[in-house]
Amino acid sequence: MESKDQILLIVNPISGSFDKANLIEAVETNLAGKNINLRVYETRGEDDEKAINELILKHQPLRLLVAGGDGTIQLVAKVLKDHDLVLGILPAGSANGFASNLDLPVNLEDQIEVATGPTIFSIDTLELNGEMCLHISDLGINAELIKHYEHSNIRGKFGYFLQSFPALFKSNYPYKFTIEVNNNRFIKKGVLLAIANANKFGTGANINPKGKLNDGKFEVLIFKRISLLQILKTLFRNPKMNSNFVEAISTEEAIITCKKPVAFQIDGEFIGKRKKVKVKVAEKKLKIAVPEIFVDANLI
Repeated sequence: MESKDQILLIVNPISGSFDKANLIEAVETNLAGKNINLRVYETRGEDDEKAINELILKHQPLRLLVAGGDGTIQLVAKVLKDHDLVLGILPAGSANGFASNLDLPVNLEDQIEVATGPTIFSIDTLELNGEMCLHISDLGINAELIKHYEHSNIRGKFGYFLQSFPALFKSNYPYKFTIEVNNNRFIKKGVLLAIANANKFGTGANINPKGKLNDGKFEVLIFKRISLLQILKTLFRNPKMNSNFVEAISTEEAIITCKKPVAFQIDGEFIGKRKKVKVKVAEKKLKIAVPEIFVDANLI
């Protein structure tokens, strides 16, 4: 380990379709003014978890920063399950769903100040069939659209899915979901079942206004039908959605089953089709550097 304190920056060079050189330079300049060295690791898509873990063990950084989208953040979060380190986020993906829930500033310099700053917030993470989820997963229409448009900019954008009627008409909705939760068993029909640890998708569509990232629970949200008016309401800060449109169940664990496999996504990434999803709040929380305004708004 070098004698000088350092921070490790994990960069996905292909996320967001822009060159990360200016971002890396901005972080390096910021830290140089604080007498902190920057070590950069660029993801390769192969053995990244192992490489990041080895860098942490070897260099003992003060903090990890990540520049990428939800997939890159999730990659680093998996590694941090075995380390007591704070994660600072520099949103650099095409759809920054998780970051959109943290009230991060838009300006890069301000993002760096928050990512390296003293305000820390511990959030829950979820385990879905053994996979980590940071903000929102779902079964149904949205996952179908992510699959259909996984190479386009609208992936994961539930608020805009009405642009995609051809894909919608090819789907087998409404789906029938059996939900085992809080010692109860429910059978529900809907176009989408969301498992929400956070409030918003990357578009800013607020589908879970009552959810909190640190309350030890998540929400199972059953969207019963497609309603343009109700979808538009999700774009407001605190939407009041009709119970005929969506039903919410708050819990710590749930088992969701379907008779036929249904499209399934986690944090904006299409996973495949699933007939059963077991979900629970993970034991270890994730420490995130956030703005003070976010902490004030999320105190339980």
